Amino acid sequence: MPTQQTIRYQRRLPIRYDVDVFVAGGGPAGMAAAVTAARGGASVYLAEAHVCFGGMGTAGMLPIFMPFGDRRNFCADGFGREVLGRLRSAGGMAPGVGENELAPRIRCEALKRVYDDLAADARFQFTFQTAFLDVQREGDRVACAICASKSGTFAVRARVFIDATGDGDLCARAGAPFEKGDANGTMQPGTLVSLWTDIDWSRAESNGHGIWRQESDLPRAFADKVFTIEDNHLPGIIPVGPHTGGGNVGHAFGVDGTDDRSLTKAILWARKSLVEYERYYREYLTGYEQAWLAATASLFGVRETRRITGDYVLSADDYASLATFDDEIGRYNYWIDIHPSSADKKDFADHVKWRTSPMKEGESYGIPYRTLTPRGLRNVLTAGRCVSTDHVVQASLRVMPGCYITGQAAGLAAALAARAGGGDVRAIDVRDLQRRLKAVGAFLPNFAERPSTIGPVVTPETLEPGKKVGEER
Repeated sequence: MPTQQTIRYQRRLPIRYDVDVFVAGGGPAGMAAAVTAARGGASVYLAEAHVCFGGMGTAGMLPIFMPFGDRRNFCADGFGREVLGRLRSAGGMAPGVGENELAPRIRCEALKRVYDDLAADARFQFTFQTAFLDVQREGDRVACAICASKSGTFAVRARVFIDATGDGDLCARAGAPFEKGDANGTMQPGTLVSLWTDIDWSRAESNGHGIWRQESDLPRAFADKVFTIEDNHLPGIIPVGPHTGGGNVGHAFGVDGTDDRSLTKAILWARKSLVEYERYYREYLTGYEQAWLAATASLFGVRETRRITGDYVLSADDYASLATFDDEIGRYNYWIDIHPSSADKKDFADHVKWRTSPMKEGESYGIPYRTLTPRGLRNVLTAGRCVSTDHVVQASLRVMPGCYITGQAAGLAAALAARAGGGDVRAIDVRDLQRRLKAVGAFLPNFAERPSTIGPVVTPETLEPGKKVGEER
């Protein structure tokens, strides 16, 4: 391979924003972080590369949330409850869908307006179509973020930086360690979500719980060579209106969401493959005979890329043991939702093995604050699917309610760190953070007012790893 040519490019940039907290990305985690930080008294600027807030729930057209609660407790409480309540008031949810149901359904346009209103009410600064590019690092701190918009390239100076990009872009640019995929570096596939119309839901086969069976005739379609790739996993089209559905349909295998060339190839394939799914639905399934593909999302759905290594890596053992932590900032309960890494039958079997059943009523696992603090960076926090977990737990925590939990905690922690001076995210009183999180509604059943055993500096050495819920301290 020939040596890649390079150029040296240097210029002076204006510092357009000088704030307490900079948030990279306005998806569910970034919105939770920015709103919570602003309400906590911090000045905030958020840069969003797309044309709306919300990420997959809006631009990505994903028609469902995953669980907000464990059927007994509302795990994504605080910001998550507020989003859900505002969405319901705006008529943005399918009728009869409860707060703790398996998968509350979304009208994406309504959710866009909900996020717009939240941003306006919180009064933080933001711009759309503004891409985060790079950082200026000074020692173990990030001094400035570099962004690019239609009006040019500029810098943002902040005391605390929150990486809510999903891909861990800010942390990676700053030199933080990270992992991608499983032990072999293999990541989950992506999906281009789609909008479908003219579906007769009264005739479509359902399991009675709002999930429509659509995999039943895949073997016959495979025999008829309908599909270029024989993919046995079909999450399917989900009702979002009387004759309309949102399609979490098809996979782009082998995609690396941190590589623009890989993403481009995946998006082109995904658009092409949906023509095959249109034939499948119309010719092989009851109720879809007149169905047609109306649109595809403007944002490609990436399930997994970088996981930034923090002071603690949340593990499959923590998930299985329903672990609790002294520095817990939330709890969550979604099952391990790992999509198969290829259409190979062995990969599909491994995927089925990992797709655990939903946790029992009232069960959840803890999320320690240390999963939000990237190693080697003093004034940076992560939020959303790039927080510090292993490959297995990431497949649970990556969804929107999980992003609300980590984003809310990151936003409040950032406000506290900025107020304390210096922006050191490990210098805050974690017990004070937990107290304030409870005050805004966070689900922290293991926090109780008692003399603190946690020092102001959070490190892997000063805090215990996970314990089972109810285990004596």
